[in-house]
Amino acid sequence: MLVFGLNVLKEIDGQKVRKAYCSRQDLIPLLQAKKIKYEMHDKKVLDKMVKGLHQGIVLDVFDYEYYDLKDVTGNFVVILDHLEDPHNFGAIIRTCVAAGINEIIIPKDRSILVNPTVVKVSVGTITKVKIVLVNNLVNAIKKLQQDGYFVYASSMDGKDYHTVDYAPKKVLVIGNEGKGISRLVKENCDEIIKIPMSRDAESLNASVAAGILIYGMRD
Repeated sequence: MLVFGLNVLKEIDGQKVRKAYCSRQDLIPLLQAKKIKYEMHDKKVLDKMVKGLHQGIVLDVFDYEYYDLKDVTGNFVVILDHLEDPHNFGAIIRTCVAAGINEIIIPKDRSILVNPTVVKVSVGTITKVKIVLVNNLVNAIKKLQQDGYFVYASSMDGKDYHTVDYAPKKVLVIGNEGKGISRLVKENCDEIIKIPMSRDAESLNASVAAGILIYGMRD
């Protein structure tokens, strides 16, 4: 998988990189410090390799290795219910890392997975969070509940998130960009919460809503 950009290079673990393709001499010390093998090329070569602003660096990284539900150990977990937009996914990853959240759970099917756009939007912070891949979100929620987690779902028919006394071990479920949270997932959550909005706004972007709720729910 090819990813690119200066911020990605700064954040990424060098062991995750097969090889770098570079057109800037000033990046060589950073590549060497991270022990990344590299080749120097003209900028035009990099332009043909990827679409987007590569800033003189393209990284050939190993495919992302997903985690299992048994790897979840944090007190605050985020579940993404069939998100489809890689920009939303990448932005949510970045917010989770900034907020100290270590695990994000996504379903295996009908969902955006880790791809170059996700890595780029996350500015490489994806290496600092566990992306947990599960076959069934409802089963994952039930297992987390058995482990002592209280599960909150974001939906417009819920309770004002400001008024909720959050559990020490909690899960936040963010729904699909268009359809919201699926019926079965919603029915198996412990409480529904919402972000109050004026009548002039129907809804918020998934990553914006996630950011507001994540920081609103923190201890």
